[in-house]
Amino acid sequence: MRPRSLGSRSGPNRRITLAAIALACLLAVAGTIAFLTGRGEQHGTSSHAPQAPRSPVVETKQPATEAGSVPRPPKVSDPIRFAKAAAKMLWSYDTRTTGHEQQLAGMEAWMTGESRYRDWESVSTQVPDPLLWSRMADQNQRAAATVAEAHYPAAFKQALTEDPAAITQAYIYAVTVTGKQTIAWAGGGQGAEDRSSTLAVQCRPSVHCSLVAIAPRVAP
Repeated sequence: MRPRSLGSRSGPNRRITLAAIALACLLAVAGTIAFLTGRGEQHGTSSHAPQAPRSPVVETKQPATEAGSVPRPPKVSDPIRFAKAAAKMLWSYDTRTTGHEQQLAGMEAWMTGESRYRDWESVSTQVPDPLLWSRMADQNQRAAATVAEAHYPAAFKQALTEDPAAITQAYIYAVTVTGKQTIAWAGGGQGAEDRSSTLAVQCRPSVHCSLVAIAPRVAP
């Protein structure tokens, strides 16, 4: 069996909803300030780079995982830190210790609870189907990831520069993360590839960050 990298399948871009509008910034095709529809309360800022909402939430490390090899989401309020952790989680797996349903359940725990913005399909379709997962498990396939860098895409920063108050509608941040995934399987097989993903991360004030969606392609 040819080893497969988790995350090689792309989910269909079906939603013409607020979540899709938010993703427009991630795709760098937003020609206007339509990162979010409507206007929230006017909490504007003159900064050219997006600022994470100030929050009294104490950032702590999570305990050991309870979903196989899938870690729990970190309790942080910084979009960059959360996106780095989320990307590492998405690029890592271990079929020796984690079943298909366990993998999905562990990943879903990272998602926002706000159905208005949540795009679970873009995340869940990163996981191979149950049959392929079982074949990967037959080969003891697993993957580890390292994160090199994360930043706000230019289109997202431009959108906030033009309308700083837009972020207050949903507090969804676009973050592009780069790194490397190393895959290993039975018999000493091993391979590695560079990875890059743009994530939509929600970090409301006084609330821990959560994952909203994975962009179909990387924004610069």
